[in-house]
Amino acid sequence: MSARHGEPAPHGPATKTPEHPEPPEQRRVLAVLALSQVLSGAGLAAGITVGALLAEEMLGSTGLSGLPAALFTGGAALGAVGIGRICQRWGRRPGLTAGYATACLGSLGVVLAAALGNVPLLFLSLLVYGAGTATTLMARYAGADLAAPARRGRAVSLVLFATTLGAVAGPNLVGVTGDVAHGWGIPRLAGPFLLAVVAYAAAAVVLGSFLRPDPLRLARERAEAAAADADDSVAFEPGGPRADARGLVTGTAVMTLTQLVMIAIMTMTPVHMRAHGHPTQAAGLVIALHVAAMYLPSPLTGLLVDRIGRLRVAAASGAVLLAAGVLAALAPAHSVPALAAALVLLGLGWNLGLVSGTAIVTDAVPAATRASTQGLVDVGIAIAGATGGMASGLVVATGGYATLALSGGALALGLVPLLALAGRRAHGARPGAPAPAVPSAPAPAPASGEQT
Repeated sequence: MSARHGEPAPHGPATKTPEHPEPPEQRRVLAVLALSQVLSGAGLAAGITVGALLAEEMLGSTGLSGLPAALFTGGAALGAVGIGRICQRWGRRPGLTAGYATACLGSLGVVLAAALGNVPLLFLSLLVYGAGTATTLMARYAGADLAAPARRGRAVSLVLFATTLGAVAGPNLVGVTGDVAHGWGIPRLAGPFLLAVVAYAAAAVVLGSFLRPDPLRLARERAEAAAADADDSVAFEPGGPRADARGLVTGTAVMTLTQLVMIAIMTMTPVHMRAHGHPTQAAGLVIALHVAAMYLPSPLTGLLVDRIGRLRVAAASGAVLLAAGVLAALAPAHSVPALAAALVLLGLGWNLGLVSGTAIVTDAVPAATRASTQGLVDVGIAIAGATGGMASGLVVATGGYATLALSGGALALGLVPLLALAGRRAHGARPGAPAPAVPSAPAPAPASGEQT
């Protein structure tokens, strides 16, 4: 029986594909990735919490307050290309380490720009700072490199979950870091970026020192060994099995759409709150709860992805994002709890889409081309985020925050028919036809959780 699209292939007698256990190195890899994510989460939160406020303060314009999100998500697109290429050639360790080191430099540039009142330097530094967003997201792929297909959702979710501590602590340290910045003669809103300098530098040191063996390189070695041990009657292409194009498109669509909606609504929420008299600390609390919802549910999401299927969880993300948009639009501007509830739903919807979409893409791409393909996927995600961030300020300036929230929710709902169509196509291929990316001849045993 063929695997359903977007889900791991069954491993039973009918497939004659014995499952290999995960290598013992997987636990060490996940532990190192988790530690680096705790650190990088604090750096990631800086731009989310005060990026738009800092730009609004320096520019004196609400219409361009979405520009920082567009810049650091645009920087994430460039970072994803570079990190993906480094990972493809040399492995995850040098790629992720370089990404966090670059983000550290960008954070330092933002602090200097705020101190000097230099807007061009601010924009350039936010672009460089975006490498941290790309690296934090791409680390999830490293967690899945050695994972068995039936555990990929949980491996991805564990890496994302580890981001929670730093990402939630960061926004709640806005006041403290602002006081530190003020004491040094720097604008208070630059304080969180001081924290980002330290956090990203520490994450780079942890990965550069301890991510050994490199999970991607080890996964390739195991895949090549499995191919070499395969039956001589099976012909393999030089680069290994080809990617499942349908799965790749579906997973990418899920992640790009959820990213666009989440970034757009999240970016303008602090601006909306300050326009109605809420202090920066209140906006920081709402964003902290939002970020917690982005990462904290990851273990449960990963379990659901592995147990009930990738496509069902992805469809649920569209419904949750719609609920978030409606609640944000209807929430009274003076009500912090109502806005916080909307942002919690927004984070949860993003989490459901990211974990399920990552699993779909990882299932669809062989180890030989995995890193470069994943880098290109994350470029699409970053571009979607940049689009959402840039458009959000313009939409709020012309139509208001409620218009932005409702539009985002309606757009997210488009995932449901898309995934229903993908599910029907996969179901139609099940009775006798093989899955698109599975060779018709018996496949070699999966290596390091590789699915061919």
